[in-house]
Amino acid sequence: MLARIAALTERPLSFIRSFKYRRTDSIPNSSRGEMDFTDLDSNATKCVNLRLCSVSGCMTEILEIRADRPSFHVVFVPGNPGVITFYKDFVESLFKSLGGTASVSAVGASGHTEKNWEHGKLYSLQEQIDHKIEFIKVQNIEAPLVVVGHSIGSYIALEMLRRLPEKVMYCIGLYPFLALNLQSKKQAVIVKVIMSRVLSIMVTLFVAPLSLLPRRVLRLISELSNGNSWSNTAHEACCSHLPQYHTIRNVLYMARTEFIKIPKKKNL
Repeated sequence: MLARIAALTERPLSFIRSFKYRRTDSIPNSSRGEMDFTDLDSNATKCVNLRLCSVSGCMTEILEIRADRPSFHVVFVPGNPGVITFYKDFVESLFKSLGGTASVSAVGASGHTEKNWEHGKLYSLQEQIDHKIEFIKVQNIEAPLVVVGHSIGSYIALEMLRRLPEKVMYCIGLYPFLALNLQSKKQAVIVKVIMSRVLSIMVTLFVAPLSLLPRRVLRLISELSNGNSWSNTAHEACCSHLPQYHTIRNVLYMARTEFIKIPKKKNL
């Protein structure tokens, strides 16, 4: 199972690193048997469903595909931006690769939505962790849980594994962001922007007005900025979510709390 999920990183998303943890002390023998991959239907296909779900009073975007008789349930946690529609192709590919034996739920980040459901409220990294844990609790998922995280979502996934030992059996990190790289020039630029109130405001004021542009213009900007490697759904997600004032503010604020909370790598 772990190999099948990790292998998807080479297709819909270009992740280049991964980690995996298994909680062997909390998986009953019957569960281990159910999670075997001997009779997979490689042609399993279902359409992904986008729905809204209230989690801790926060309107949350969920991408989901339900298996008819799931042996386990994959909960996917995105990186930052936590715009879940970026991962539509990934969720569909994951479900198909697992042969329809598992349900897949991808949980968007609080405040990283197309509409300003929360009236501009900002959510820190810790609040995003609490949000995902609350999602697990309110969904009342009975099947064994496999939590998959991308980038900073891997850090959140590890916290879910730590705080929900009775529910989460596996944790997989795709291109995990678990520590700061002091030698990364890209990270240095990001830190300089997000830690500066003035620079953060400038970025927000530059990006937010783009939402007033026609969608075809936004699409052109996205294609010129991100190239042909992005899928059609990724470009659409970029155009619908990222130019929103409340979304870009939450992206920057969450990033700021990430760099405050995540430890630094001293020996590289």
